[in-house]
Amino acid sequence: MLSIFLLIPLSLMLFVVAIWAVRYAVKSNQFEDLDNASQRIILEDRQERRQVIQAHEEVTSQPSDTADTHIDNNEDNSHSNS
Repeated sequence: MLSIFLLIPLSLMLFVVAIWAVRYAVKSNQFEDLDNASQRIILEDRQERRQVIQAHEEVTSQPSDTADTHIDNNEDNSHSNS
């Protein structure tokens, strides 16, 4: 009998805490857009990888400046010798 006097108030307090937690989750929009939240992480990661790859391709596709100046210097030397 003594355990009932302890368990009933304890269960009522737990019930009130559970209702507060659900109400807080609803008010803070925790249940909005449940489908896309899990996919957003993957999509953002893919987008970051694409940007890194594109930046790397731009760097490797640009001709180096030292090779161009070396070719220009050789052309200038060949003309001055003639």
